Amino acid sequence: MSGDELNPAAVPHPVDDVQGDGRWMSQHTRFVQECKDAEPDVLFVGDSMVQLMQQFEVWRELFSPLHALNFGIGGDTTCNVLWRLQNGELENIRPKVVVLWVGTNNYEHTAEQVAGGILAIAQLLTTHLPKAKIVVLSLLPRGERPNPLREKNAAVNGFLRSWLPRLGQAQYLDVSGDFVHSDGTIIPQDMFDFLHLTSTGYRSVAKPLSDLLLQILEETPEERRASLV
Repeated sequence: MSGDELNPAAVPHPVDDVQGDGRWMSQHTRFVQECKDAEPDVLFVGDSMVQLMQQFEVWRELFSPLHALNFGIGGDTTCNVLWRLQNGELENIRPKVVVLWVGTNNYEHTAEQVAGGILAIAQLLTTHLPKAKIVVLSLLPRGERPNPLREKNAAVNGFLRSWLPRLGQAQYLDVSGDFVHSDGTIIPQDMFDFLHLTSTGYRSVAKPLSDLLLQILEETPEERRASLV
């Protein structure tokens, strides 16, 4: 499925403006404009998990100093992110690292299809940014108690672990480990609605991600090439 052009999760398309206020396209247009004005070293792209991160102290503390741009839009699927990246959100910028976090909103697709959609985005990024490192974050568990969507997200992560090594520039980072307690529950102190992260939840994700980004950014070009061999 990862290479199947008929994968519906790998077909780029914008969000249907069912609400009629044009907010999604306005955000995309703003991101395209930011590409003309900014010189980021790190680009974050994805859904609300990316978008909301910049509302918390961890963004200002750990990621803003890395000259990071945040291109997250709540509700986005792999299809929407693909469309955005193909329509201007990679123009004029040459980040050293791209952090990709998307897939939990692909309700209409199977786990294999979702992973294939994420892989398609990673492939697009490596094509447009051949010198950049791509960091793909794991999908998080969701729901207060065990449920089919948790199982699906875990299955997506399994496919990503298997498939991403094919892309020399891409690296999978599992940030899902600390949220499910021994009784199978997720607590609101980590995810206030059992999906979106609190400040504490973002701290759990941000520490390993920040450590990895610093490691990548401190590598010399020669070290980076060697690590991709």
